[in-house]
Amino acid sequence: MHRNVRLGRLGWVRPARVVSDDERGLLLWIARGTPVVNEVSGDGFGMRTMPFAEFVTRGTTLKHGTWDGPGVLKLHRPGDPSHSVWWFHNDEGRFASWYVNLERPAIRWSDEGGAAGLDVTDWDLDIVVAPDRSWRWKDEEEFLERLALPEHYWVPDEAFVRAEGERVVKEIEAGVFPFDGTWTDFTPPADWTLPSLSPGWDRPPAPRFLR
Repeated sequence: MHRNVRLGRLGWVRPARVVSDDERGLLLWIARGTPVVNEVSGDGFGMRTMPFAEFVTRGTTLKHGTWDGPGVLKLHRPGDPSHSVWWFHNDEGRFASWYVNLERPAIRWSDEGGAAGLDVTDWDLDIVVAPDRSWRWKDEEEFLERLALPEHYWVPDEAFVRAEGERVVKEIEAGVFPFDGTWTDFTPPADWTLPSLSPGWDRPPAPRFLR
């Protein structure tokens, strides 16, 4: 279970298959059609459909859906970096771009006989990287809008988030792993079925994610 936690609440949950778990990190695959859960307003609307100042007044609930986009790889590298790296694909399944998701370092968890997963807090500001390694910031307007409401936002330090992004940009421009072409030709095995939201997907977050 790949989960985003916002101030102790689940922001999204995405069941994923483990592709590899080694010295390079934990590599996950989320396939098109995977059942997912997303936080929405109390009346059922997504956070991006309205100003953040309005969203925080409506309460929240969880809504079940599916991962409708093409499959995506997600790498969590060892050493607790404050980001993960994703490989996006086009509708034909070919590599389209890297995506640097700036986030609170992940915590792994497991329940005996039940679910296992990874909790992060998505810091919203991201970096999109084209195959030629040209890059751009993404969601900067949303990031700034939410920073204006610190009592409701889960990013405590704007400067730290930007500094982490700038650190990763140096790797992007140098073309070092994971921006060196590794896994850009990944194709999931044909016999993989879609994972499910196994019991325990909604377990409480790790204590450090409560604030």
